[in-house]
Amino acid sequence: MTKPKEDFSIKETSANISATKFTIGPATAYDLVEHMNYLFVNILQARNLIGLAGPNSCDPYVEVKLGNYKATTRFLQKKSNPEWYQVFAFKKEHIQTAEVEVIVKDRANITNEIIGKVSFLVSDAPLRAPPDSCLAPQWYRLEDKNKKKVTAEVMMSFWMGTQVDEAFSGAWQSDSTIISNDGVALTRSQQYYSPRLWYLRVNVIQAQDLVLRDKNMKDPEIFVKATLGTVVVRSKVSPKKNVNPTWNEDIMFVAAEPFDDSLILSVENKLHPKKEESVSLGRYVMALSNVQKRMNNAPASSKWYNLDMPKELKTEQKQVKFASKLNMRISLDGGYHVLDECTQYSSDLRPTAKPLWRPVIGVLHLGILKATGLPEMKPMENRTDAYCVAKYGSRWVQTRTIVNSLAPQWNEQYTWDVYDPCTVISIGVFDNGHIQGVDTVRGPWHQRIGKVRIRLSTLEMNRVYILSYPLVILQPSGLKKMGEVQLAVRFSCSSLINTINTYSQPLLPKMHYLSPLSVYQLDTLRQQAVYLISLNLSNSQPPLRKEVIGYILDVGSQTWSIRKSKANYDRVTTLLTGFLAMINWFKKIRNWTNPATTIFIYILFLLVVFFPQVILPAMFLFLFLTGLWRYRKRPRLPPHVDANLSHAYTTNEDELDEEFDPIPSRKTGEVLKWRYDRLRIIAARMQTVLGDLATQGERLQSLLSWRDPRATAIFVCFSLIVCLVTYKIPFHYIIVLTSTHVLMHPRLRVDFPSVPQNFLRRMSAKTDGICLILFLGVSFVYLSCITVPQYLLDNMWGKGEACKIVCTQPRCISVTSVAERICYERGGNVGDDVGYKIRLESKGGRNSSIVFCTNGILLRVLISEGAGRLKTEGRAKPAKREISGITHIIMDGEIEEDVKDQR
Repeated sequence: MTKPKEDFSIKETSANISATKFTIGPATAYDLVEHMNYLFVNILQARNLIGLAGPNSCDPYVEVKLGNYKATTRFLQKKSNPEWYQVFAFKKEHIQTAEVEVIVKDRANITNEIIGKVSFLVSDAPLRAPPDSCLAPQWYRLEDKNKKKVTAEVMMSFWMGTQVDEAFSGAWQSDSTIISNDGVALTRSQQYYSPRLWYLRVNVIQAQDLVLRDKNMKDPEIFVKATLGTVVVRSKVSPKKNVNPTWNEDIMFVAAEPFDDSLILSVENKLHPKKEESVSLGRYVMALSNVQKRMNNAPASSKWYNLDMPKELKTEQKQVKFASKLNMRISLDGGYHVLDECTQYSSDLRPTAKPLWRPVIGVLHLGILKATGLPEMKPMENRTDAYCVAKYGSRWVQTRTIVNSLAPQWNEQYTWDVYDPCTVISIGVFDNGHIQGVDTVRGPWHQRIGKVRIRLSTLEMNRVYILSYPLVILQPSGLKKMGEVQLAVRFSCSSLINTINTYSQPLLPKMHYLSPLSVYQLDTLRQQAVYLISLNLSNSQPPLRKEVIGYILDVGSQTWSIRKSKANYDRVTTLLTGFLAMINWFKKIRNWTNPATTIFIYILFLLVVFFPQVILPAMFLFLFLTGLWRYRKRPRLPPHVDANLSHAYTTNEDELDEEFDPIPSRKTGEVLKWRYDRLRIIAARMQTVLGDLATQGERLQSLLSWRDPRATAIFVCFSLIVCLVTYKIPFHYIIVLTSTHVLMHPRLRVDFPSVPQNFLRRMSAKTDGICLILFLGVSFVYLSCITVPQYLLDNMWGKGEACKIVCTQPRCISVTSVAERICYERGGNVGDDVGYKIRLESKGGRNSSIVFCTNGILLRVLISEGAGRLKTEGRAKPAKREISGITHIIMDGEIEEDVKDQR
């Protein structure tokens, strides 16, 4: 049964916000969110409280009661004049009664009698909206249970406000009534900043006067081992096999401020050439706070550092008056941007050093409104405790957690300074695992619900976007929609000139181009950066979980995936579609499909040849007019997940399971073998394409290589003749003659390969120098299963006879791949002349002439229902349903297992 397609498109919605569609001028705070009304009760302190045993004998606390909602302050011991300074916020929709009671109780009183209380009506609460000043608290006399005034008093204030209020962020909220006081801090809004990261470069130059432990060792293999925190990096073995080795090699680390770790450098000597065991010949420890910082490409100063000998060598070399030395350049490079995100989704491109930052070009405003249709992430409790995390630049923001709601409303707004418009903001939705439902194995695991990315360059300046984004997550069962999140976004530009100038600047800081790092170095350093950010933010209080950081930063997104490979292949073919369409259009012109068009193009080409000065103006005018024409059909909304481009519906479960399989693989046995064979087939196709491209280039090189003496002599003579002809004949005449020959009417030419094509195809390439190994049991079988069925089919069709060929393969993966290969060679589709049938999957119908299957499938056909079980579809001549309709059976490949296991 086909899985129904879900709607993954972005929807433009409306919300009750104060910002208009296009905002000009300075924006106001919280104009991108809906205002939510709250009743605030601020309990500050009390005085003259008397317990059962007299003054200073009570353990007071305050209970605020509003209908079914109750909130309490913390307990204080033996206080007659306690101080709490706690704020309680009750959502207006939760107010079920007209009266609020503030009750002062004594925890030490086992009779549960109150010390006193004070009440007020909700309608008496004054309205307050920032920037109004805070409401001044007042003293209120308490009443006992008989409504008589007592000497005790409580200082408090109450008012009606919104989430914009300064007291809201630290207040107890009625949305989290089921959470204990200790757990409230884990549900509040938080802001985090990634530590400032630096690239630490250690240029190891050479060492001198090393003392070997084994004096009889010849050709010692010496290298340098550098350690920073938990990261260990080794240099290459020195090419000099003596006690004065040289390296001149860069060792790179990522260091985070404040520089608490020390850099440990150790010169190591291998004990055995083929083993990794080594002994230290000396070490040096350097505090990062003493390392030189550099902002440009000027090399750091080199210094000689004395190495501390190991204890073993110290006892043996008591009389040595000198120390082994290590020559190095050590620097903290602030001219780079430390990559911690995927390069495609970078939110910040600034260098580490602040003096190198570009000016601010605008402000990004993000309003996180609400989510709808969320699934139950805690199925045991049938609930979801959702919150959002947004990252842009080095700043992370976390909204408050809405407890037990599948349609949470956050209505929180945040702003970021923008330095480059070609950046991306990431917003993720998660389920808070700290609130009950804790996984006993993994602990408080925060499950991901979905992620949204917004590229700032796709937003119109000063326009307010109110969009509903689908929360899409890829699971082993396929792409799944986890609900929708509603966001309000505005990119306000403060300087249009600086914004336009940004597009002419390099994307990365200059150091990335003056002293570039290799792809391997960048990948390794990114892993270190992610580790340091996770370590820093997870140690905050309250912490930002590592699984949340990894999901936002796309940790592990570069793994192998057939689905991504297909998507990238489709992207390439889409890019080539316009080029191929132009080639087809030129073929129609050349074949005189429309004579009027061909004559017009020929006359236009002659005008361009004789008036070449109009080429560039005409080309750029065409681009200008094309841009104006497409403006009316421009995209109105930012891009999001494309399910068709991602192959969400065409990828099978095995391919998705392989994509989720970690490294090293958890699979064993036959599954791993099938995947390896499939990967080999894909790699073989890529190998063939690369070989063909290399062959064409080598043929061009061989024109002057004299590898073929006759061909090179012909080409050299031809070049001399062409040189003389082009020197005497004006260039535009040659162009006219060539175009006339190309656009000649089909009746006047013969469509055979041209002389240059024939000559180039005869050139030799380096394929003769490649060693080919032919295994009779593998390569020959693979060749026979492709060529033999086609030979038999063509031979039978040439005689006008019906043909039904059944070819078996030892595994399911080879069945599908061989069928696809034959269809590719014959220019057809799988299911027409060629089909296949494996367990739980078949392509084609009864009328296919070549059917591939496993040995088990053929055995079942022969035993049970005959040839009618091979159901494929096609256009070839019909065959009979009985076994007699099968004309040929080819048993291909070595049968490694029992045929009954191949079904």
